[in-house]
Amino acid sequence: MIDWSTLILAVCAGFFPALAWLWFWLREDSEHPEPRRLIALAFAGGMVMIAVVIPIEEYVQTLPLFVASQILLLTAWAGIEEFCKYLAARTLVLWRREDDEPIDPVIYMVTTALGFSAVENALFLASPLGGGTLLATIQTGDLRFVGATLVHVLSSSVIGLMLGITFYDRRKWMRPYAVTLGVILATLLHGAFNFFILNAGSQQTILVLTFVWGGVILLLAALEWIKRIRPRAQGAQNFN
Repeated sequence: MIDWSTLILAVCAGFFPALAWLWFWLREDSEHPEPRRLIALAFAGGMVMIAVVIPIEEYVQTLPLFVASQILLLTAWAGIEEFCKYLAARTLVLWRREDDEPIDPVIYMVTTALGFSAVENALFLASPLGGGTLLATIQTGDLRFVGATLVHVLSSSVIGLMLGITFYDRRKWMRPYAVTLGVILATLLHGAFNFFILNAGSQQTILVLTFVWGGVILLLAALEWIKRIRPRAQGAQNFN
């Protein structure tokens, strides 16, 4: 049984990496920052989605197809999480007038992902903290900070990037196409991380985390590129 002090500690330790990364990523949109109320709303939407995702994942885990294959199960879980994070962002913020430049969908998707990750972190940390195993708690917290939290950011940012690339496209079919492709790519990225991190030894884990950090570098480069996208009337994607 986890007491209140342990629960509070788990929440604080779980939210710290998510909030630290949120501060970092919001700096990428410092020239035209999004309203704080919408950032808070997107973050809260990601948090709430944990309550939706967990029962769905528990049900999927009982289906014979997924019981027989770890790869399929982890991919299904990743797809559920990525779709639900997008659904939260789409329902709460992506339709608003403040979403008015290509980088905005990325920022909102990343914020939603970090809200989701914050609660997930707390749930993961609550178990070792409740057991009194300090070493396990430190190891879990470290992995959540440098690994799983960033994977949520990277995977959800893929969806945001697809929306950003097609932001000024007037073809109505492009946005659903971009979302679908983004969710598929995010699912594959997230599922691959889950599979390799669960089946890797210590050396392989370092390699997996190295690829994650490489993804962060690519994301930062993509953000700089997407900031320069302009409407066709101004010379679409004219980056001069």
